[in-house]
Amino acid sequence: MKKNIFILFFFIALNVSAQKDKVELYIQNFNEIAIKEMIRTGVPASITLAQGILESQSGESVLVKKSNNHFGIKCKTEWTGLRTFHDDEEKGECFRVYSTAQESYKDHSDFLRTRSHYDFLFKLDPTNYEAWAYGLKKAGYATEKTYPQKLIKLINDYQLDQFTKTALNTFTTTKPESANTKQSVIITYTAVEEKDEDEEIIEALNSIKVKNNPPKKTSNYPNTVFLINQTKVIFASEGVSLLALANQQNISLSKLVEFNELNNIEILNEDQLIYLEKKQKKGTNDFHIAQTGESLHAIAQIEGVRLESILLYNNLQKNYKPIEGNKIYLKPITNIQATANKK
Repeated sequence: MKKNIFILFFFIALNVSAQKDKVELYIQNFNEIAIKEMIRTGVPASITLAQGILESQSGESVLVKKSNNHFGIKCKTEWTGLRTFHDDEEKGECFRVYSTAQESYKDHSDFLRTRSHYDFLFKLDPTNYEAWAYGLKKAGYATEKTYPQKLIKLINDYQLDQFTKTALNTFTTTKPESANTKQSVIITYTAVEEKDEDEEIIEALNSIKVKNNPPKKTSNYPNTVFLINQTKVIFASEGVSLLALANQQNISLSKLVEFNELNNIEILNEDQLIYLEKKQKKGTNDFHIAQTGESLHAIAQIEGVRLESILLYNNLQKNYKPIEGNKIYLKPITNIQATANKK
C-alpha cells in the first residue's frame, strides 16, 4: 500500500515538474517579444506573458498548434485574415489564424491598445500587474471568474514582473500606438474638474497595490496638464512610472526623459514637475532666487527653462549646488542689462 502511494506521489511530482519545464521554456522563447511589445504599445510584459502561458497552455494547446493563436483572440467582425473554428464557450467558434507566434503577440497588443473599453488600463501603473489582471477581467477579456488570480499566480510564481522592469529600462523613440486617446485640458494654473468615464474603475484598480507606496503629497499645482513658461507640464507624484505617464500623455518615453533632462530612471523617487514638451531657452523672469536644498535641475523644472541654458547664463557646471539666496539667471545677462538700461 505504502509503495503504491509513493509511486502515485512520484508521478504527480513528475507531472508538476514537466509542467513547470514547459512554462519556463515558453517564457524563454517569448519573453523578448513581450518586452518589445511593451516598448511598442505599453502593454506590460508580465501581463502579456502570463496571458500567453494561460491561454496557450504554455504553447501546447490545439489552437496554438493549428493557428499560432497564443491569446485565444476570436475573429470579430473586423478580422480579414485566415480563420479557424474551435470549440470554446460555444461549439465551433471562429478564431484568428497567424503565420507566426510573433504576429499573434503583435495582434494581442494592438487588440488591447485600439479598443476603447481597454483605454483605462493604460492609465494604470504598468508595474501594478494585479490591477491590470483585474482590469482585463473587468473589461471583458475573459469570462472565467478566477482569470485575474491565475494571471497573478503565474506572474508571482515565475517572476514575470522582471520583464516589465526590463522594458521600463529600455527607452525607445517609437511612439506608443494608440487609438481614441483622450486629449488633456490645457490650463494656466487653474485646475478644471473633468469627470473621466473610467474614473471609478481606475480608482478601484489603483487601490490594488503590488507593493506599499507612500501616500501622495499634496501640492499647489493642478492635477491636470497646465502651462509653465508657455510649456505643457504635469505634476507627478512619487512612485509613478514614467512609462505610464508617457503612455497616458501619448508621447514616447525617451522624449519624456529628454524634455525633463532626467537620468535613466523608471519610477519617480519624489514628487516633481514633468514637462510634456521641450522647455524654453529663456525664463519669464530674469532670475530665480535659490531656496534651501534646491538643485539647478529643480530650478530648471520650476521655471520651465532648459538646464543647459541656465548653466550657460550663469557660467556654472552641472554639479553646482546653489546656496540659499543665490541669484540664478534665467536669461542671458546682456539681455537683462539691456532691459535695465531702457528703464
